[in-house]
Amino acid sequence: MSPHIDPYPGEMSSLPPSLRLPGSPFPLGAKVRGTGTQFAVHAPDAELVQVCLISEEGDETRIDLVQRTYGIWHGVVEGVGAGQRYGYRAHGRWDPAHGVRLNPAKLLLDPWAKRITGELGDHEALLSHDGDPFGGPSRIDSLGHTPLSVVTADQTRTSGPRIERPWEETVVYELHVGSFTARHPDVPPRYRGTYLGLAEPAVVGHLVRLGVTAVELLPVQAYVSEATVRSRGMRNHWGYSTAAFFAPHPGYAVVPGEEITEFHTMVDALHGAGIEVVLDVVYNHTCEQSVDGISLSWRGLDAPGYYLLDSEGRDIDLTGCGNTVDAQSPVVVRMIGDSLRYWAHEMGVDGFRFDLASALGRPGGGRFDSRASIFSAITADPVLSRCKLIAEPWDATSDGYRVGHFGSQWSEWNDKYRNTVRRFWNGGTGVRELASRVAGSEDVFGTRRPWASVNFVTAHDGFTAADLVSYTRKRNEANGEDNRDGADFNDSVDHGVEGPTDDPAVTEARSRHVRALLATLALSTGTPMFTAGDEFGHTLVGNNNAYCVPDGTPREDSWPLDWSAGDPALVAFVTRALDLRRASPALRQPEFFEGRRTPTGHPDLVWFGADGAEMDDSAWHDDSLRTLQAWIDGSDIRSHTEDGHQLTDDSWLLVYHSGGPAAITLGCPEWFYGTVLAEFDSASPDGAPAPGGPISGDATIAVSGPALLVFRAVG
Repeated sequence: MSPHIDPYPGEMSSLPPSLRLPGSPFPLGAKVRGTGTQFAVHAPDAELVQVCLISEEGDETRIDLVQRTYGIWHGVVEGVGAGQRYGYRAHGRWDPAHGVRLNPAKLLLDPWAKRITGELGDHEALLSHDGDPFGGPSRIDSLGHTPLSVVTADQTRTSGPRIERPWEETVVYELHVGSFTARHPDVPPRYRGTYLGLAEPAVVGHLVRLGVTAVELLPVQAYVSEATVRSRGMRNHWGYSTAAFFAPHPGYAVVPGEEITEFHTMVDALHGAGIEVVLDVVYNHTCEQSVDGISLSWRGLDAPGYYLLDSEGRDIDLTGCGNTVDAQSPVVVRMIGDSLRYWAHEMGVDGFRFDLASALGRPGGGRFDSRASIFSAITADPVLSRCKLIAEPWDATSDGYRVGHFGSQWSEWNDKYRNTVRRFWNGGTGVRELASRVAGSEDVFGTRRPWASVNFVTAHDGFTAADLVSYTRKRNEANGEDNRDGADFNDSVDHGVEGPTDDPAVTEARSRHVRALLATLALSTGTPMFTAGDEFGHTLVGNNNAYCVPDGTPREDSWPLDWSAGDPALVAFVTRALDLRRASPALRQPEFFEGRRTPTGHPDLVWFGADGAEMDDSAWHDDSLRTLQAWIDGSDIRSHTEDGHQLTDDSWLLVYHSGGPAAITLGCPEWFYGTVLAEFDSASPDGAPAPGGPISGDATIAVSGPALLVFRAVG
C-alpha cells in the first residue's frame, strides 16, 4: 500500500490566496455567489482537494480547497461564473483493499454537477489503477478523456402549480426521449429525438388524444456508455448508466449547453396539456461499474462512502451492473435526496420511478427493509412526499424480489399482473389469478390502495406488444452479445409463424391478441402503464433488450418509433378503451372491492363463469376455464370530484374470454332485472361493438374467439 500519491510533475500553480474565500460546506456542488463561485465536494479521506478550471482550449488551472468541514472541501473562487468547466482532483491514500482510491491523476466529475459536457475518451486513462485494480495507482492523466462539470446559474421557475392528478385517474406512458420522436413526421427534423421534440404540439396532442396523463421518461439524468458496451463498439441507448444525478442528459438537447432550458420547455409543454412528468431514475448503481472499472467521479472521491464494498474492498453487486450504491450512507442519502428535490423543485418533475429500487433498501447488502433510511428520507420530505413514487420492486438477485413490500406511499411495477395477463390471453392459465390481477391485486397490495399496482403488459425491457404475439424467442443478435442477453422466457407466442408474415389469418390472430392485451390493461383496476408505440403496432423485430446500438448510429436509426408504419385503427382502439376508463369511475376505483354491500343492497363485485353461474370453489380451481365475467356495482365507487362530491356510475359487466368460438351466457346477478348495452368489444378493430340496442341481462351471446367485452347496465 502506498501511503499517498504526490502531485505528479508539471502540476500548475494555484491562484493567489487573495482570490480564495472559505465559503460553506453546503450546498454541495458549484453555486454562483456574487462575483465568484462556491465549490463544495465530499471527500472525507482526502488530504487535499483541488478544483480544476478547464478553459475552452483545454488548459487547466488548479485551486486548492483548503477548508474542510464535515469531510467536505469547500471555498469560493472569485472571477468564476456560469459556464465555467471544471473538475476535481483528490490527493491522499491509495488503499484499494479498504476501498480508498484517491488518485490526483484523475480529473473527477462533481457528483452534484447540474450540467456536464464532453465524452469518454481512452479507457486506460479513465482507470485509477495500473493494471491490477488492487495493485498500484495509474499515473495517466485523465484530462481530455473525461467529461467535465459545468457551473450553472440558479434557475427561476415560472410554471404554474403542480397538477397532482389523483392516482386513480392516472394513465402512465413509458417512453424514450430519443426514440419517441426520432422519426416523427410532424416534428421538425432539428427537434427529433430531443426534449423540444417531445414538446411539439403534434406529439403532445397525440398523448392527450390517447388519454395519457403522465409520461414516464427513460433515464434523462446524464449518462455515458459502460466500458463493457464500448468495448463491443456499441453505445448505451436506454441510459441506465448514470454519470451525473443532477444534470439533464446533454444528448437530448437541440443546442449543446441548453439542456436545462430545453428540459424546462418540455415540462411546461406537457404540464400545459395536463400531463405529468415522471422520471425513471437510476440511483442503485453508477456508470463506474466494478472496482476494475473507471474512476469518473464517486470512486475517486469516496468509494467506501458511495458504494457497498466487502471486507476486501470489492463491490457488492446487487444490480448486475458491477457496483451498488450504498443508500444507507449519509452522503448517499444526501445526494439522492438533493437530486430528487432538484428535479422536483427546480426542474418541475412530478414523480419518479426508481430503477431496481430493492437494492436501495438492503442495508449492507443484506435483507430488504421497507423502512431503510433512504425510503424514510424520501417519504418524510415535504417536497418528495407529494410526488408520485414508483418502485421497480426487485434487483438482480432473488433476495431482492420484493413486489408488494414497499411502504404505504409507494406504487410498484407489478410483474405478477404482466405475467398473469400474458398467460391468460395465451390460453396458458385459468381464471383464478386473472381475477385478482384485474381487480387491483389486493393479495399483493392489500394494505394500500389498488393504484399502488402499476399494471403493465410490456415495458422498455422486453418484447413490444406486437412482438409479444409474433415471436416465441428473442432475437437480440444486434446487441453484440451472441443473443445471451435479455429474458429467455417471455410468455410469448407467434400464432404459427415466427416473425413477419403476410398470412391474413396469422395477422388477424395477432391483432386480436394485441387488442385483448391492451384493452385488459386499460380497463383493469390499478394504474395502467403503456409502452410507447404499442398503441400503433411498434416492433423491435424480436429484440427484447434493445439497450444499445452501434456507436455512431444516428438518432433516427437508434430503435426509433416508426410513426409512418403505425396502425391508426389500433390507436383509435386504445383511445376508445382509455376514454371508457376515464368516463367510468367504476372501472378505475380507488379502493379495493370487498364484496361489501352497496347502496343498492348488493355486493360491489361478483364473478361469473361462461354459463352465467356465479363462480364457486370448484370453478375457481378449474384451470381449463377460459372465460371469466365480472359484475361491478357502480353505486359505491369511493371516488370524488375535486370539490369532494362522491361520484356515482352505472353498473358494468366485463367478459374476459381467451378461448375459441363459444356461446356465453351473460353473468348478470339474479337481482338484476334490467338490460345491458354493449359498449366495447376488443374483437373489433376499433373497439366499437356491433350495432344493436340493449339486450337481456341473461342473454346468451356468441363470440368468435378471444375477446374482452364490456356491457353497461341501462335498466
